[in-house]
Amino acid sequence: MSRKLRTTFVAACAAVMATAAGTASAAATPTTTTTAAPAAPPWSAAQWHAQKLKFDYSGFTTLYTCDGLEGKVKQILLTFGARKDLTVRATGCNYGSSQPSKFAWVTAEFNALVPAADPAAADAVKAEWTRVQLAPSRPDYMGEGECELVEQIRDLLQKGFALRNTEYRTGCVPHQVSMADYSVSTEVLKPAAAN
Repeated sequence: MSRKLRTTFVAACAAVMATAAGTASAAATPTTTTTAAPAAPPWSAAQWHAQKLKFDYSGFTTLYTCDGLEGKVKQILLTFGARKDLTVRATGCNYGSSQPSKFAWVTAEFNALVPAADPAAADAVKAEWTRVQLAPSRPDYMGEGECELVEQIRDLLQKGFALRNTEYRTGCVPHQVSMADYSVSTEVLKPAAAN
């Protein structure tokens, strides 16, 4: 075999082997097809749950009238997603409902959303997890010196609402007011915003 013919033959064999190797390599490499999972809806199915909860208020730093305490508790419950038909009643104020008192007994009746056991139930509503914060000036009706109220209303909020990712901090010192003495940050189920 001539030298030229041998060189051509070797080149042809090398080309065939390279093609075969590439085909085998391609066959050995699995083909991956990515299919995006359907996006979860931004809302959850929930149902209104009726509550009747009580707590005792005793204040050393901040005194409320019974009327003022009722109004403040209503604002907090509405911020946490209570339905607007709630009622709050404060009793036991020493000098009548319009005079500041150190003590009061508070009863709150309200409806709050809880995850639906059956998302297809007739009374299920669309709800979404919403971030809520209680701290001085957040919301703007919360003031300094309300640490004792935030501390004493804790069980009512935790029992009355579906909460998640909750950080609840109070550091109340009687007769002292600090901008950093209370802070609540949580997510709560609220009715989904209409589109």
